[in-house]
Amino acid sequence: MACFAATLGVLILKGFVNLSAANKDTCDQYATVGQSLTLSLDYKGLANTHLLRWTHNNTIIFYKEQGKVSVGKTEDISATGSLLLKNLQFSSAGTYEANVLHPNGTSAKTWSRRLCMMDKVSKPKLTYVCDFKSSAVILNCNVARPQGLVFSWTLDEKTLTSETRQTLSISLAQSKGERSFICSVANKVSRERSDTVFPTCKSPSPSPPPLLCFSSKIVVAVVAGGVSLILLFLIIIIILCCCHRRNKTQMRLREKRELRMLSLNKRKADSISPDYETMHPTEDSPPPSPKPSPRASYQNVSQPEAQSGNKPLQLPTAAEGQQPSPVPKPRTKPPQKSNI
Repeated sequence: MACFAATLGVLILKGFVNLSAANKDTCDQYATVGQSLTLSLDYKGLANTHLLRWTHNNTIIFYKEQGKVSVGKTEDISATGSLLLKNLQFSSAGTYEANVLHPNGTSAKTWSRRLCMMDKVSKPKLTYVCDFKSSAVILNCNVARPQGLVFSWTLDEKTLTSETRQTLSISLAQSKGERSFICSVANKVSRERSDTVFPTCKSPSPSPPPLLCFSSKIVVAVVAGGVSLILLFLIIIIILCCCHRRNKTQMRLREKRELRMLSLNKRKADSISPDYETMHPTEDSPPPSPKPSPRASYQNVSQPEAQSGNKPLQLPTAAEGQQPSPVPKPRTKPPQKSNI
């Protein structure tokens, strides 16, 4: 029995602890960054003889006693003891407490609140999609960080109380005509609404029937096969052209070599002159006859015509194939003049 009572006491104590922690985490007031906020104490009987103290998370932020301010600024406190907070930041969140004491030290009033800081919501952007399969218009309220936000919808300036989701679906019949839509997002400290949107959905024209009775897969396969055959033909043509060009190049090189050999043979044949053949006769050729000297030729030519008669001058046989040597002319003395 004693053990059961002890266990029950522990459970009750744990429940009180959890309840106090939950109450501590509960926000009594909300604010956004950059906002100014007044924590209302509203003690109308506040006088200079009273002691006024404000704390933030158990840290004194304002202290006034006997009309003298030792912590904080006088302009931050109203005549009723309310505290004015300016340019709030996330560090401003926490528990604020106010204590008013009489001159004798007794408590006149106690005030406590928990402040929570939140971001200001951004302006949403409303978009829509026409879904002809389901015959509906799907509207979407786009906003950054949608977690914890409350969505609301307005159709023709009338709020749709039953729609609180981020998307809205309306049938195409309801969206015909000039129907205006607006979506709004809000949290505990701010609220924003989108621009007005007028959805226009035009049913698409029916697609023409297919010209062929083949499926798209068969058509794709046929096209792919045709492209492959074309590529194969191109490769074969390129290979044949390369082979033909190579053979043609080899034939040109062979012809050049033959022309070069013929040119060399011709040069060798032309280098052997007739004088060389005369100076080096062969065994079958007769030996050359000695050439007569110029004086003998001159004597033969200068003999009297009586000896030669009417016979023509016969040149030596060996000299017939050669040109005759030039005959030197006899010297003639000029006639002497007689001295008279």
